[in-house]
Amino acid sequence: MTATPDLGTPRLTSPELASPDLLRSVFRRHAAGVAVITAQGGEGPVGFTATSLTSVSAEPPLVSFGVGTGASSWPAIAEKDHVGVHILGEHQRELAATFARSGADRFGAPTAWREGPEGVPVLDDVLAWLVCRVVARVPAGDHRIVLAEVVLGDPAGAGRPLLYHQGDFKGLRE
Repeated sequence: MTATPDLGTPRLTSPELASPDLLRSVFRRHAAGVAVITAQGGEGPVGFTATSLTSVSAEPPLVSFGVGTGASSWPAIAEKDHVGVHILGEHQRELAATFARSGADRFGAPTAWREGPEGVPVLDDVLAWLVCRVVARVPAGDHRIVLAEVVLGDPAGAGRPLLYHQGDFKGLRE
């Protein structure tokens, strides 16, 4: 293998020590799909924007996502057996921002939603949605990784996916 100068060569002259800021800076460069996770809380529906959604297994169908233990949605996610997973379209930037904003009335107007199977809040007009049964909550620093088995869903929404990149919600370009 031969090194090729100046073609995407990593800079090794000024590496930074591990820190939350370093991790955030690196992952701002990683484009990620945008999802909203929902659950029915003791005092009404809860939800948050997630860019950590991952398909884990096809058999059985499993997904995972991370949630901060300090997040307002965590108590419901920690207790409930079922969650909703919603894949957002590029027409839903404001919805993504609402569910990402601390203290926002996430389920008030103009958010359109209905109670779905297992009492899970299901958002309208998304590209796809799933209702999942939580099978594990794995400690991971200040977060929990939630593993959830898909119970049912609908992949038939129209549009293009919303992405999160460089600290902003963006549409997909070809």
